[in-house]
Amino acid sequence: MRPLRLLAAVIGSPQLLGARPAAPPYSLSGAGGTAPAPDRPATRARLRAWAELLRVSALVTVPGDALAGAAAAGRRPGRGTALAAGASLCLYEAGMALNDWADREEDAVDRPHRPIPSGRVTPGAALAAAAVLTGAGLALASRAGRPALAVASGLAATVWAYDLRLKHTQLGPAAMATARTLDLMLGATATVATMSAQAGRGGAASPARSATAPTRSATAPAPSAALPAALALGAHTYAVTAVSRHEVQGGSTAAPLAALAGVAGIGAAVLRGRPAPGEPHRAPAPAVRLLLPAFAAAYLRTSAVPLLHAALNPSPPLTQRAVGGGIRAMIPLQAALTARAGAPLDGLAVMGLVPLARALARKVSAT
Repeated sequence: MRPLRLLAAVIGSPQLLGARPAAPPYSLSGAGGTAPAPDRPATRARLRAWAELLRVSALVTVPGDALAGAAAAGRRPGRGTALAAGASLCLYEAGMALNDWADREEDAVDRPHRPIPSGRVTPGAALAAAAVLTGAGLALASRAGRPALAVASGLAATVWAYDLRLKHTQLGPAAMATARTLDLMLGATATVATMSAQAGRGGAASPARSATAPTRSATAPAPSAALPAALALGAHTYAVTAVSRHEVQGGSTAAPLAALAGVAGIGAAVLRGRPAPGEPHRAPAPAVRLLLPAFAAAYLRTSAVPLLHAALNPSPPLTQRAVGGGIRAMIPLQAALTARAGAPLDGLAVMGLVPLARALARKVSAT
């Protein structure tokens, strides 16, 4: 059975969800006899439980990593970018399921409403989903070539190490930052690898992304060119994770203040921008000059304002709001990194995910 079909079977299994299989209700069919009628309330409740477990409202912050990685590596999005995005989504959701499985005893005290302690999802189902999603993510990455699989394997190992061992240690924020850094690098590596393979088969690689951006050499871009952008995203992740360690009890002013200083520095660094290695300095294209400051301002507004509120009043609700804002701020940060790399239209596409993130956040908490 393929990994994604197996995941569907895991989620749809009432035994794994902790529910007893009940006799299906029946209704008269037009041909005489009976036909099963779907138990819609139970299905909705099951889907709601899994949406909470997998934090689907945070899921829209993931695809931008692949696009930002491709842009920072000097390539247009392609098949490898799509494979990287799919792998990232699977590995991200694996981390969410594994996180709640690892925290099930702690959540039974601090967050009894979460899907596992409330009995809506069994621990076995969450662990099985984490394993299946990890396998699916690695399988997708392997389709982009060995370099992409190597990065995805490192990402998967970091996710599992964080959830099972490092989360409650001093290395927790660094591990989470490493995971997000690797995620953007996965987009760069998969995009470059697939386009290089295409060129090797006689196809044409696509080095430049936008008619508004300066054209780069087809041989210059490499995955390593995306490292500065990946480190910027990792630094933001570190700051948000450090604040999230206080979201249950609150009481920390230092963490939101440090994170506020961090995001201000990241925003300034993104606005400054620098040419890629080996590329002469050029004035940015008009679209970049227009969109980059707008994306950077959106990033600062989304992350800095709730962090300031949490610093002034470090209560659990405001701290949780700061964490949620930091998660959603990854989208405009990805857009800004993409635009800075010379792909303003791709950055605009990333920003198109913001309304969806807001809508989902009103239905399912991202934390």
